[in-house]
Amino acid sequence: MVSPNKWEQLVFLAEEKFGIDNQFSEDFVVSENSRGEKVMGKREAVEFEGPLGKMRLEKITRPRVIDKKVLSRKRIGSGVTVDYIYSDDDPVVELKIYRNRAPQNPVTRSAHNKNREDGEWEEVSPESMGIS
Repeated sequence: MVSPNKWEQLVFLAEEKFGIDNQFSEDFVVSENSRGEKVMGKREAVEFEGPLGKMRLEKITRPRVIDKKVLSRKRIGSGVTVDYIYSDDDPVVELKIYRNRAPQNPVTRSAHNKNREDGEWEEVSPESMGIS
């Protein structure tokens, strides 16, 4: 779990040392329950050119699962539905670090990577970069 203070420190360090190329925030659907209600999460990302090439830091915030409710019907052929119960005030926050594996030179890009705007992102463990 990443504290808000730790995230701000990482963004500040990335901006100070390397300069930020791109910064964005987006909401995403974590799950949808049997009544059609969507549970939303938030993804914040910062991209910069680091010592290993183009890097992306992501902070993913979503509600914590506190229980699950199994809904079943006694009719033949009916399915079983699982609804998760989420906490309103206890989020789960995780940090992910990615490295872009796409070559920086457009001439050397492979055919399947040529049309992708982001290239291929490979997850890097925070421990391998000295972040805990």
